[in-house]
Amino acid sequence: MRGSLERRLSRTLALAIGTIGLVAGIASFAFAYFDAQELQDETLVQIAALASRQDGASNTPDRAAHESESRVIVVRLPGGTAPRWLPVGLPGGFHTLEGDEGRYRVFVRASLPDARIVVAQPTETRDEIAINSALRTAAPMAGLLVLLLWLVARIVRRELAPVRQLAQTLDAQAVGTQAVARLQPLPEADLPEEIVPFVRAINRLLERVSRALTEQRRFIADAAHELRSPLTALSVQVQNLEAATSAEAMRARVAPLSEGINRARRLTEQLLSLAKTQAGGAARAKVDVARLVRDLIAEVFPMAEARGIDLGLAEDSSSPTLESEPATIRLILRNGLENALRHAPAGGEVSVRVWHDGERIVVDVSDNGPGIPEEERERVFDAFYRLAGSGAEGSGLGLAIAREAATRLGGTLGLHARPAGAGTLFRLSLGRAS
Repeated sequence: MRGSLERRLSRTLALAIGTIGLVAGIASFAFAYFDAQELQDETLVQIAALASRQDGASNTPDRAAHESESRVIVVRLPGGTAPRWLPVGLPGGFHTLEGDEGRYRVFVRASLPDARIVVAQPTETRDEIAINSALRTAAPMAGLLVLLLWLVARIVRRELAPVRQLAQTLDAQAVGTQAVARLQPLPEADLPEEIVPFVRAINRLLERVSRALTEQRRFIADAAHELRSPLTALSVQVQNLEAATSAEAMRARVAPLSEGINRARRLTEQLLSLAKTQAGGAARAKVDVARLVRDLIAEVFPMAEARGIDLGLAEDSSSPTLESEPATIRLILRNGLENALRHAPAGGEVSVRVWHDGERIVVDVSDNGPGIPEEERERVFDAFYRLAGSGAEGSGLGLAIAREAATRLGGTLGLHARPAGAGTLFRLSLGRAS
């Protein structure tokens, strides 16, 4: 639903108050009107009672009409001069009759068996008195209704002022990579309880955005640094190639140039892989994890064979499957296999195991290489971090990409000590088996 919350609240409350006030005003007017009519009927009764006790009371209609602003006519029957429109045999009680000047409210009182007192009043006068009395009763309510509508608008605007202030606070914060570290959480003081969870969610989002942009800034700086070295080396190698004076010298200098180009290409591919992994959106499908592992082993087997490494696979009797992203799982496991084959000694062994841990699918890749010190096992997942003294080639992005991908799939990725002797255990735990 779009539009101003303040206007919607004001309009809704004003409509509710206006409707209730209108109903209450109409009811108050009606009650006051009918009460005034009853009061005037009671007045006619009292006048008739007073006239019946006054033997010398005038029974002249004209004189009675001029004596009161209420234009009350008092007639004693028999003997009095009755108006032409007044029936002679009118029974006792209240009646409404048509007279010479309009309708009349008539009360007949039998004071004696052969005498009656008739008191009459024009209904126009009665209505005017009743309406004026009802209006005096309803007028304060109308004023109160207007005051309430004004107060509603003021209160709603005042209570929503903290929301506008929060928006101004957000707008006032600087943006850009240089200002990420200065993003300040929104204040929670003096806020309605209903707004506090929303503000806390925004603060958590600001914290995540700040952290993500800080990591992105660091990643960009690291990537620029990592790319500078191979590009500088390529520039030097090109200059050396240009300075070659013979075909043999050119061939000798082409080899390191080609190797440098391959390193730069691998680094660029890894940077693109990391960007794609962080962006997500890969196609999802039913993944047979064991079959995917077998395909990967077949792909890297020439690398294992070249170094004389014993590459084996162990899997459960059941074939574990899950709904996930095959390409992303392949990227993670290939990274683990290539690292294991790279760090295992010549003639060593690398084993892969696919098994169930409750409802999760676990893939272990272990090697009998030198292993990773316990204090370094988390740091190697940082982008561009390389273990000191490992002597291994690479940019330090592979494990960072693999963990990022595993986290996005809802899985976990960790490095552990190999249970049987020296070495490293690369463990990927994913989803729900089906």
